[in-house]
Amino acid sequence: MNIRNVAIIAHVDHGKTTLVNSLFTSSHTFRDNEQVKDRMLDSNPIEAERGITILAKTTSVLYKDCKVNIVDTPGHADFGGEVERIMHMVDGCLLVVDAYEGTMPQTRFVLKNALENHIKPIVVINKIDRPHADAQKAIDEVLDLFIELGAPDEFLDFPVCFVSALNGTSSLDPDPATQKPGMDPLLDLIIKHIPEPVCEPSKPFQWQSALLDYNDFVGRIGIGTVRRGSIHVGDSVTDVRKDGTTTNFKVMKLYTFHGMSRDEVDSVQSGDICGIAGLPDIGVSDTICAPSALDPLPALRVDEPTLQMEFGTNSSPMRGQDGKKVTARVIEERLYQETQRDVSLRFSRVPNKESWIVSGRGELHLGVLIENLRREGYELEVAKPTVIIKEIDGKKCEPYEDLQIDVPNEFVGDMMTSLGERGATLTTMDDNGTTTRLIYVIPSRGLIGFVSNFLTMTKGYGIINHTFKEYRPVYNHDLGERNIGVLVSTDKGPATSYALEKVEEHGTMFIGPGTVCYEGMIIGEHRYPSDLAVNCTQAKPMTNVRSSTRELTIVLKAPRKMSLEACLDYINPDELVEITPHSIRMRKRILSTPDRKKFDAHQKALKEAMENK
Repeated sequence: MNIRNVAIIAHVDHGKTTLVNSLFTSSHTFRDNEQVKDRMLDSNPIEAERGITILAKTTSVLYKDCKVNIVDTPGHADFGGEVERIMHMVDGCLLVVDAYEGTMPQTRFVLKNALENHIKPIVVINKIDRPHADAQKAIDEVLDLFIELGAPDEFLDFPVCFVSALNGTSSLDPDPATQKPGMDPLLDLIIKHIPEPVCEPSKPFQWQSALLDYNDFVGRIGIGTVRRGSIHVGDSVTDVRKDGTTTNFKVMKLYTFHGMSRDEVDSVQSGDICGIAGLPDIGVSDTICAPSALDPLPALRVDEPTLQMEFGTNSSPMRGQDGKKVTARVIEERLYQETQRDVSLRFSRVPNKESWIVSGRGELHLGVLIENLRREGYELEVAKPTVIIKEIDGKKCEPYEDLQIDVPNEFVGDMMTSLGERGATLTTMDDNGTTTRLIYVIPSRGLIGFVSNFLTMTKGYGIINHTFKEYRPVYNHDLGERNIGVLVSTDKGPATSYALEKVEEHGTMFIGPGTVCYEGMIIGEHRYPSDLAVNCTQAKPMTNVRSSTRELTIVLKAPRKMSLEACLDYINPDELVEITPHSIRMRKRILSTPDRKKFDAHQKALKEAMENK
């Protein structure tokens, strides 16, 4: 069969998954009367809600007797490691660029990966119908990026297709008036310009795992491209790992991908993308070969985690009142299951405690895991994210990131002050009239707690993007810690309007009347740097004295709503976030008010003693 293997790569929210939907429609992958939802490949509810792709998805369409295998890649920097591995599965890529935004930081990252692997790109200018879109400017920026990244001369004359993925229209002309329904021009470019897979069907079988999936019935499923020969269900094959060790096993299941389905097949030919099941611990980068010809392919790089968090069983007074999965055993089983699918995730048990150190690629990576656990009925508590320190050449080093922000000019001063306090170094400042683009290099620690404050600081008008850069020697300042105190409940019970009216004089509330609280729970933000213990459950005294103001109702300010990510950014090292299926609460590690005050006084004395030395 005639085959093309392509990846769709782009900056986050430039329309990759929406484009796949349009390709499905144009190739008549579904019946004409079948209901097709937006961004079908974003099958996880969190992906659909946030409009982001979290894990790469493999699919295919049939067009003019050609099978086009498509790998939809994540756009967010936390999941960028998948893009690197996918480049070893494909022979071409569609570089999707927003006609209004142009090239962005992640555009540079994904294109760099494609060029390093000599993957031929087709440029797709999306959102051509967007107000103020400038297709020619976007093409000029893409060409500049190709030249800057040292693309070979034959890649500089790249084919371009102009599309509106949302409307399902395309054209080879930048004029929006020439757009016509369907993606035939783009599919024709794929068949014409993307080379067929280089494969050797007559030689012994060779295949490498680039992605992982997981199934409760067959366990791990490796996904990759057949480089040589063919494979059949029941074949005896050999798995060659990165360290050179080998394992013989029998192929239990073979899968190919079409539309939204994963189809079981009896055999797969050279050049096709398939999933192989039968080895419970198959890993990314493993090469599966015919036993008579062991020839492992070069190892693929798996991104190491840069951020870690402590997960623990819920120890609050409200444990077990909301979720059903609360024990250490079921949480550990679920974490293990997640690591079978997500190779960038690690976890290890803390000795003698019902807690684990869970490491990932960033706040979003770990935040999505926590949100999935919450929705599945788990209860747990998590600590503040911390960066992973590595020792390189005898020096302690921490991760640094490239940070790009676009803000209205009125916020530039505040932004530069805030980032300066977080250890960021300004590298480029570009005034675009009403907005300014600032590019920084910043320790990853400095970004913890910044992203959630960024939208507030810019009143929702700012755009922020950051990608991992490198490890550098540790920056000595305390970064990422909140320098304002909190209001902490001293009693257990439902909060009352009577008590909250007095408490809100001291700061900003996170809860409203009727919220059930317990001792040690954080209920608001203090207006001063120190914490304040308050009673938010006090009821109005009942007396037989009639008041002249009895008819007046208490009017409270609306509490500040705190999302999961906002809570993780907000807490300090002495605090935790309690997560249950229906509630997210912040609390102190030490719940008892007297015990906490003793501990804080002891820590303060130790700090003063160290400073005096």
